[in-house]
Amino acid sequence: MNFIESEEFTMIAVPVMIFLLRIIDVSLGTLRIIFVSKGLKKVAPVIGFFEILIWIFVVSRVMADLNNWVAFVACAGGFATGNLVGMWLEERLAIGHELVRVITKMEAHELIATLKDKGFGITSIKAMGVNGEVAVLYVIINRKNIDQVIELIRQYNPNALYTVEAIRKVSKEIYYGQSPVRRSRLFK
Repeated sequence: MNFIESEEFTMIAVPVMIFLLRIIDVSLGTLRIIFVSKGLKKVAPVIGFFEILIWIFVVSRVMADLNNWVAFVACAGGFATGNLVGMWLEERLAIGHELVRVITKMEAHELIATLKDKGFGITSIKAMGVNGEVAVLYVIINRKNIDQVIELIRQYNPNALYTVEAIRKVSKEIYYGQSPVRRSRLFK
């Protein structure tokens, strides 16, 4: 009897392989959905091809031995872990743009000046809130800069209300300071 036909292979090696492959295919699925939502038409189908290829292999292996409960647990565990890994990868890639909207009661001149000094394009509008005049700031940024912008908001206007919204398409990116005005290539 060779190793592939052994009990150890069936009860240990196959479930480990299933677990790892499910992590890969679910992570790819998470990324594919994100790429579809961002309009990345060339990347999403390629990822989908490999995602389903791995999934078919895993399901066929699980179905080949329906008495192997360890493979079922490995498949479910790989699915759950793959969701975590996919979300972690998506955060690291930080693809796309975000709109940060800031509503602040106090004067926002320092925050506006600092954001401009750091190279962020910003639009400010005077508005009327429930308790009087407010400033509404709009900042469109690359997702990679979200933590930096939120930290600046908290530093200069700690009581400001801010929201962050995903943007699917941007017609142009505007950076002041050291970076030039340039057209977005990611969403063409």
